Amino acid sequence: MIAETVCSAVAAAGLGIAAVTAYRKRFLAATRIAAYSLVPLGLVMTGVVEWLADTAFSPTAWAGFGVLGLSWALFATTRAVERRRGGTRKERKEARAAAQREAVAPAASAPSLGSGSKRESTKPATAPRSEAADDFSDIEAILKKHGI
Repeated sequence: MIAETVCSAVAAAGLGIAAVTAYRKRFLAATRIAAYSLVPLGLVMTGVVEWLADTAFSPTAWAGFGVLGLSWALFATTRAVERRRGGTRKERKEARAAAQREAVAPAASAPSLGSGSKRESTKPATAPRSEAADDFSDIEAILKKHGI
């Protein structure tokens, strides 16, 4: 009851200010003030103010807002955990399977540093090369390994 009276008084005061503003030949500002001052009156007439007043003093309504807040927090938490883990359970399972397939590559080429076959072990040892040649052979092996 008090909220409706206050809203009606605010609307009446706003319309009075709009009339004074229009008298000063500021019609655009007066129209804007009148529009703002009619909002509380419209809310009273539609019953929104009464509903809000009943909600504001109802413990059940506040408990409902608390439950809605908890629900929102749970949704936000699960989304954050999903993003951190990399998606849903199905997506994680597919990623694990893909990782296992990539770990064992059946068509992989032989390592560039040597295949480790018996033929190489039976070859006679060559004379040791200089350190500069060893450096270049290491670099060459790394480049070959990466396909460069």
